[in-house]
Amino acid sequence: MGSSAGKKPRKPIDLYYWPTPNGWKVSIMLEECKLPYTVKYVDILKGDQFKRDFLKIAPNNRMPAIVDPEGPGGKPISIFESGAILQYLGNNTGRFYPKRVRDRVEVDQWLFWQMGGLGPMAGQAHHFRHYAREELPYAIERYTNECNRLYGVMNKHLRQRDFLAGSYSIADMACIGWIKPYKRQGQDIAEFKHLKKWFERVMARPAVQRGMALGEEVRRVPSQMREDDKAWQLLFKQTAR
Repeated sequence: MGSSAGKKPRKPIDLYYWPTPNGWKVSIMLEECKLPYTVKYVDILKGDQFKRDFLKIAPNNRMPAIVDPEGPGGKPISIFESGAILQYLGNNTGRFYPKRVRDRVEVDQWLFWQMGGLGPMAGQAHHFRHYAREELPYAIERYTNECNRLYGVMNKHLRQRDFLAGSYSIADMACIGWIKPYKRQGQDIAEFKHLKKWFERVMARPAVQRGMALGEEVRRVPSQMREDDKAWQLLFKQTAR
């Protein structure tokens, strides 16, 4: 290994974060890449996501977001949307996001699958099973069944591979946080033996464990949020502002 004497330390990346499956994607990637970062908690239960300074970084008023002080050309860059952040960090470090087009397309397929399918459907399952203030059987069944279908897609795909795109990648980081709360989605992971092995394999990684532990002390259980009228309104009654 070459000497790093005289090399200027990298400036920390600012991570705008709350401990959710989307937040975990980025904290895991930062931990996997051993990048220095500073956590800026965005308390979505208190409305931090609507603060003017945060909206300059994340106009969709959603976390996570990052500000990299050492962006392209050495100038700061801000990025919102967890998938875009993962791609940026992968490009920036050359890790967990392959350079070969064929391999990169394989990763992108599963990253976009998570962004457009697994995340939104699991999120709706969480909402109607745990956060909704009235029981809506059709909605519960609809999203629980769709999660089941998506688990089946992953299970079949993982029959002959250890990770979603062959090698461990940002696609696995994107999905793991949405599989972790499988019980809240009404799923029995034991019914999906290949998915279960993948889940155990990814969860055993120290960087995944560190990324998911970030901010654990500020997490609140669904019943707390459902009973906190202000937090519930902020999360589920948003309109254009």
